[in-house]
Amino acid sequence: MEQQERALSAYVESVRDDPRTLAVVVVGSVARGSERPDSDVDVYLVVDDQRFAEESAAGRFAWIERWNIDYPGSYIDVKLASPSYLAAAAERADDPTRASFVGARAAFSRVDGLEQLIERITVLPDEVWSERVRSHVAQARLYGGYFLKQAVERGDPFLRQHAGLHLSLAAARAALAASRTLMPGPKYISRLIRDVPTPDGFVAAWEQVVADPDIQTAGVLMRALDDWLGSELDPDDTLSVFIRDNELPWLRGGVPAEFW
Repeated sequence: MEQQERALSAYVESVRDDPRTLAVVVVGSVARGSERPDSDVDVYLVVDDQRFAEESAAGRFAWIERWNIDYPGSYIDVKLASPSYLAAAAERADDPTRASFVGARAAFSRVDGLEQLIERITVLPDEVWSERVRSHVAQARLYGGYFLKQAVERGDPFLRQHAGLHLSLAAARAALAASRTLMPGPKYISRLIRDVPTPDGFVAAWEQVVADPDIQTAGVLMRALDDWLGSELDPDDTLSVFIRDNELPWLRGGVPAEFW
């Protein structure tokens, strides 16, 4: 909308003459064309690697700038990036970071190949998606078939909620991976699970586990998931895949699968 573009232009003019500023990349609703009249403007400020290192050392990764404050919600939500940051994101970023660049456009740039680099961030190879399906199916089997049963047997309400939440998240992440869909963050899961293709009854079973995690509701969801995607992971491999992706990521310098 005109008011967001006006605020964005003012922000770009305020930073473009700094030789350390390499690009301003617009993301979020304004980049996608889905902004509301009162939406803020989300950007990545791409600076040279030296400034990024200096800001990182000071713990400064994001902030708010206010330009042309003439409509409700008028501010620029700034996140810092650099060429090395973008290259690393293309190789190993988590889903929220990757998803944040979907639909991105450069409002200003002096970085050669910026558009191609951003596209690399948002696209994962088919083999990565296939391995994600296996990993999330393994999580669902362990949380629903082992930890949730333990919670009920022990009368442990915390473990019951914990296992139910992780089962529902794993089942949703498996569904997203099957449709090659990035997860922007947990607050989007309830919408995304309804947007991606799933078998009949899958979403209803998922909702039941979210509302009331117990052995019966978990069993219905796990059967639906296994009937759909279970052939991707041999039952004999389930425990090893779960341990690899949830208990041992530290050994490879990674993070547990639920944070991908």
